[in-house]
Amino acid sequence: MVKARSTKFAGSWYPDSKKACAHEIRNFLKGSAHKTTGENAVIGGIVPHAGWFFSGKIACNVIHRLVDAKPPDIVVVFGMHLHPQSPNYIMAKGAWETPFGSLPVHTPMAETLISQFPFIVETPGNYIKDNTIELQLPFIKHFFPDADILTIGLPPVESSLDVARATVDAAIDQGVTIKVIGSTDLTHYGYNYGFMPKGSGPSARKWAREKNDQRVIDAMLSMDPARVITEAKANKNACCAGAAAGAIAAAKKIGAHHAETVAYATSHDKSPGDSFVGYAGIVFSEKLKADRRFWALPFSIH
Repeated sequence: MVKARSTKFAGSWYPDSKKACAHEIRNFLKGSAHKTTGENAVIGGIVPHAGWFFSGKIACNVIHRLVDAKPPDIVVVFGMHLHPQSPNYIMAKGAWETPFGSLPVHTPMAETLISQFPFIVETPGNYIKDNTIELQLPFIKHFFPDADILTIGLPPVESSLDVARATVDAAIDQGVTIKVIGSTDLTHYGYNYGFMPKGSGPSARKWAREKNDQRVIDAMLSMDPARVITEAKANKNACCAGAAAGAIAAAKKIGAHHAETVAYATSHDKSPGDSFVGYAGIVFSEKLKADRRFWALPFSIH
């Protein structure tokens, strides 16, 4: 039997049973206008990773947008809270546990990358506890029940983009299809996070939403992965910029040239306070639409 990496956030950040997760997913999708067709294929996306109460609806709807007529062989998730001096991380064998069942790791892809780049190789029994990837896995298992998973931690440095692009090359060489996801939250504002350049109150929230978060969202919508990294370093508006940039670099290499915002919200919308976090859901697809910067809001986060 394949050993699975146990859940660490089930029962607190998201439900720990299949029934409860399925119920939450049905609620998250209510009002979604998305229909899963082969047109304008969505190649990848950016998702937030707070508890499902705060940002699960955004993450769920982004991952749901990846569904099309032909499911991918592998879903690649770039994540982890890393700093520029951090190493790359990867899990090469085993599986990830979810309430819907285990997600097997695609070992051949992992081994190819390990042969090309330096990694800290995690195992189901030896790993860093991190929410950025785990929070997405029930959605992935629910929407792609037969897919494998490849999870990669990328620091916010430009060399991470080489890893992301090499991931696509490995998939092409091995004849497998992939979808890519980058996991990051946006500005962490307030006393709780030690970041209050505009003080507190409504004007600070407006600045964080409309100025600081918008800057990095614009970089994501421009599909400029290097700019995402430099923007986050300069303005502290993405906690996992390497993961987001990696997803953009990989999606572009696969063939994406259009980006659109699925939704934006902050934790203040759910739990008002002077400390809050921003969340954006973005998808990358093949077909170019009229206005790549239009803010599409098909549902409310409330």
